[in-house]
Amino acid sequence: MIYLDNAATSFHKPQEVIDAVVTAMKTMGNAGRGVNDASLDASRMLYDTREKLAKLFNSTDPCNVAFTCNSTEALNIALKGLLDPGDHVITTELEHNSVLRPLYELEAKGVELTIIEADKKGLIDYDDFDKSFRPNTKLVVCTHASNLTGNMLDITLIGKKAHDHGALFVVDASQTAGVFPIDVQAMDIDVLCFTGHKSLLGPQGTGGIVVREGLKVRPLKTGGSGVKTYSKTHPADMPTALEAGTLNSHGIAGLNAALDYLERVGIDTIREKELSLMWRFYNGIKDIEGIQIYGDFSQPVRSPIVSFNLAEFDSSTVGDELYNTYDISVRTGGHCAPLMHKALGTIDKGAVRFSFSHMNTEEEIDEAIAAIRDMISEA
Repeated sequence: MIYLDNAATSFHKPQEVIDAVVTAMKTMGNAGRGVNDASLDASRMLYDTREKLAKLFNSTDPCNVAFTCNSTEALNIALKGLLDPGDHVITTELEHNSVLRPLYELEAKGVELTIIEADKKGLIDYDDFDKSFRPNTKLVVCTHASNLTGNMLDITLIGKKAHDHGALFVVDASQTAGVFPIDVQAMDIDVLCFTGHKSLLGPQGTGGIVVREGLKVRPLKTGGSGVKTYSKTHPADMPTALEAGTLNSHGIAGLNAALDYLERVGIDTIREKELSLMWRFYNGIKDIEGIQIYGDFSQPVRSPIVSFNLAEFDSSTVGDELYNTYDISVRTGGHCAPLMHKALGTIDKGAVRFSFSHMNTEEEIDEAIAAIRDMISEA
């Protein structure tokens, strides 16, 4: 199978990631729940992983990094832990449902919501942010890159605008963490939400939230923590404040190994390879008659994603044909990005999304291009 659905999850993991998970399952106990070697080894690994993530994102303290199951959990923690009825929040039409649905829930409870519109290329006007701030604007939340078009937002600019207006800045880095440089201090990011199973190349069920020093976020969950057992309230200190219950230490051990892999290979090297494959694919299909490609390809810096529709075919029909006839795996449909599809005019058909890994090859890309040419010639 040619796997080109890396925006959903990276399928080809480094072997050391797989080995680390297996070893952890054989050797690690429950961190913070004992003084035996199995428990202490888990605790040491968790802190080591926090240190590596803090370094990757330039957080001031590893204890500001809390582990979650995925970006969705991290975003729910951030939004529901910072917003109250009467607060105002700004977001964009590029967002995934992991941002939109929590915001709609909060809106129903009295939070005011402004959504910045996107044009037919999936682009926003940054001046719309300035027009949207209100005296009660509590925070701005946005994706770093659209999971549908691959368009990237200038989060450094948005972060500055948020802080200039006294608002917090929350970033969904699901599509960029591990492949694009992210500096939470330089980019004015108050809360960074990320998943471990995409470009960070870790196992599913891993992710995290990086909270600015001194910022208090209400926990989404409370319960066992391994400390302060006799207190009626959950511990308030990070990272325990946002980590109720047993952590996925086995998966985080794999994430730890993935971070070592990323440092050894270099995220710049990985990004260059993925963008090279993306441009090879884009240039190979862009002039095919009957193809409609979505997003802005006028800028060289973008997430390695190409989404399109082929003639009048529904996206699911194209995806099924690619898999059943050519053994190529892609993502079709709505991509959990309803407002982006509305902006692009693709609600009825969805879109076919190709997303690339540095572990893909040029030969695989050429096979994918040939498959699309073959499909349109037989249409």
